[in-house]
Amino acid sequence: MSELTLLLLRIGFLVLLWGFVFVVVYSMRADLFGMKVRQMPVPAEAAAPPAPATPAPRAEPAAAPRRAPSPGKGGAATIETVQRIVITSGPKTGLELPLGTEPLTIGRSSESGLVIRDDYTSSHHARLVLWGDQWMIQDLDSTNGTWHDGARVHTPTPVQIGAPIKVGATTFELRK
Repeated sequence: MSELTLLLLRIGFLVLLWGFVFVVVYSMRADLFGMKVRQMPVPAEAAAPPAPATPAPRAEPAAAPRRAPSPGKGGAATIETVQRIVITSGPKTGLELPLGTEPLTIGRSSESGLVIRDDYTSSHHARLVLWGDQWMIQDLDSTNGTWHDGARVHTPTPVQIGAPIKVGATTFELRK
């Protein structure tokens, strides 16, 4: 083999090796930080007006009394008594989110209703669901688990008002 052929083979091998290194680094970065998702453009007719940056204060109706939790449910959170989620520890301590009747997904993904960005939270970690008149916490097969009042959640579990719910490094609770 001539020296020129050997030199070209060496350079080709180095280019191939560096290409492999860049593919591995790109793959690891995408796995750690997630891929950016392109959103489809929305036609002007279907676009909703932008939501305000801060939620408007709620006006409480004077004639609608709140129902106390019935003793038979063991203090389980009902829709009439629960108004918000309050984060008690973690990076977003003090944040309050109002609850409606829709399920609330909790996780690291930007698609979640409550986004928690830490190393111990899965992309889609847990979900708060209203079943009948009770709020239930459901683990979505997360790696580190979801904890309610010190016990790991394996099946949908009724949420107690004021009981700590731990997702990753963040703890929150349902309050009136």
